[in-house]
Amino acid sequence: MLSSWMVCRSRVFDPEYDSMFRRIKQGFLTGQIKADAKFDSTDFRNNVPRFSAENRKANQALVDLIGRFAAEKKVTPAQVALAWLLAQKPWIVPIPGTTKLHRLRENCGAAAVQLAPEDLRELASAAAKIPVQGARYPEHLQKLVGR
Repeated sequence: MLSSWMVCRSRVFDPEYDSMFRRIKQGFLTGQIKADAKFDSTDFRNNVPRFSAENRKANQALVDLIGRFAAEKKVTPAQVALAWLLAQKPWIVPIPGTTKLHRLRENCGAAAVQLAPEDLRELASAAAKIPVQGARYPEHLQKLVGR
């Protein structure tokens, strides 16, 4: 199972796919970060516009969509998001980071999640109707992306 995560041809990520992965990476689609969450003063998300209380509330619709889909499939929201990425192109290999063994196991489990073409269309169609609010990075850091 891990081999499907470890082998990757050199390609540039499409921004759409990269955007979905970044949301997972920062905990956005896991359903664990609620609109009223308070981050520790040292947490980087305090400086990320997408994680402001106002934007978390606005973006909850996307979190709820992934959560409902995960419940139907009897998997976690992170597994749905990672499985969606894996289904896009054979050369896309998400490399989620974690310091927790149980999260590593959860993330690896996404390789076993089967998304039918109808599932992919349903997710894409529903997600396209939900505009994500808030910039991915603070302006001064966004200027450094892609240089």
